[in-house]
Amino acid sequence: MYPNDLRYSKDHEWVKVEGGEAVVGITDFAQHQLGDIIFVELPPVGKELELKQSLGVVESVKSVSDIYAPVSGVVAAVNESLGQAADLLNKDPHGQGWIARIKIKDAKDLDGLLSAADYEKFLEGLERS
Repeated sequence: MYPNDLRYSKDHEWVKVEGGEAVVGITDFAQHQLGDIIFVELPPVGKELELKQSLGVVESVKSVSDIYAPVSGVVAAVNESLGQAADLLNKDPHGQGWIARIKIKDAKDLDGLLSAADYEKFLEGLERS
């Protein structure tokens, strides 16, 4: 269910490493928990982010949630399409629903992320609680 070429945070963000950049989005689990997403606040390009710092906000019909940086670095690009179509996060969370590209400051941050199999095990633990 979760693509093997992505890495995952326990805060329900995903990362796809492309060169020295991390493409970041929220997981399918996160979008299901949020429900219908109606607005995404994107970070400004050029913003420096520390690991686990809020990089933006997702607003749904149910709640408002922060999106946390799964790596430290500088925002290189944002998905402008989300301004007109925030529901891309619901329709294609692991593809067209990407949120930002971050120029990775420290590749060691990637070591703290989960594989797809480990993320699925993590979710199983949440469902039992």
